[in-house]
Amino acid sequence: MIPFNDLRPLVTKYRAEIDAAVARVLDRGWFILGPEVDAFEAEFAAFHGSGQHAIAVANGTDAIELALRGAGIGPGDEVITTPMTAVPTVCAIERAGAIPVFADIDPLTCNISPAAIRASLTPRTRAVVPVHLYGRPADMPAILAIARPAGLLVLEDCAQAHGATLGGRVVGTFGDIAAFSFYPTKNLGAFGDGGAILTSDAAMADRIRRLRNYGQAKQYQHLERGINSRLDDIQTAILRVLLAHLPDHTAERRRIAGAYRSHLGNCCLPEPAADIGHVYHLFVLRHPQRDAMRKWMADHGVGSSVHYPLPVHLQPAYADLSYGHGSLPAAEAAAREVLSLPLSVGLSAADVETVCAAVASFPGGGSR
Repeated sequence: MIPFNDLRPLVTKYRAEIDAAVARVLDRGWFILGPEVDAFEAEFAAFHGSGQHAIAVANGTDAIELALRGAGIGPGDEVITTPMTAVPTVCAIERAGAIPVFADIDPLTCNISPAAIRASLTPRTRAVVPVHLYGRPADMPAILAIARPAGLLVLEDCAQAHGATLGGRVVGTFGDIAAFSFYPTKNLGAFGDGGAILTSDAAMADRIRRLRNYGQAKQYQHLERGINSRLDDIQTAILRVLLAHLPDHTAERRRIAGAYRSHLGNCCLPEPAADIGHVYHLFVLRHPQRDAMRKWMADHGVGSSVHYPLPVHLQPAYADLSYGHGSLPAAEAAAREVLSLPLSVGLSAADVETVCAAVASFPGGGSR
């Protein structure tokens, strides 16, 4: 069986470096907001270019919530985002006290549609949260052209797009602020939960540092109400190891994706011609008989997954937002058809050929 995602080769490859990093923390005896956190924040900021500030937090959901709170977004404010995302994006908007508003996707890329953002604007709109879905950058120039004249905060959800670029510029540096997840399956993943916020605004970075630690300016001096969202030194030590190897991992993901595209042709999710910045957190097909194809692949020893089978606006938990079936047709169509193939560091050429053979032999035929 070829699993959809196998993290063991990554652990094996870097075991000696990881063991040394963890031992360094254990020997030092400083486990929360210590030297490893400081070092990782500096390295992660530098990875995105000069003038950036990184704030490590407990997870990606907290990163979005704290980014919004740090920018002053709260109760009564509307925040536009995509329905084609993991629920944490929307959960974080609501935890900040804001109201999520869904804008439909571009059917070609599955990223949020700039035209749909424009159509969703109201006098209460305060922010836009584009998600760089599957590792493909959203159309940030078009989004900024809408957001800037309207005075809207732009918060990039980069949970699936560590190191992705658009026009040679790293995602997370286009908007006012960005949020990252280091969940283990991400392109840059910890061995537990983790997240980070990135911004070029030093004052906002300082405020978020307080908010992640109970609103403290210094010990026992609380300037505002915050939360407990601190990334520990063991996880940041591990992330420092893996951050150094991220460019190589991105190259490997692109190689695997290139092999899939070469073998599968029109089975691939349609992509714009200029695709060099995609980091392939996921490799996604679309097929009108997706569920049957997935079963066929499983019967032939190939794992897969679906990202995502039900867009957020149709999730039972969000029924009170009153969107309903048919309200966001492009997202709903994609959710019926998308299928993610195995793609992880260490996936062999033979594995890729096995996956492609299973897909190509599917008797349902014609893919999109």
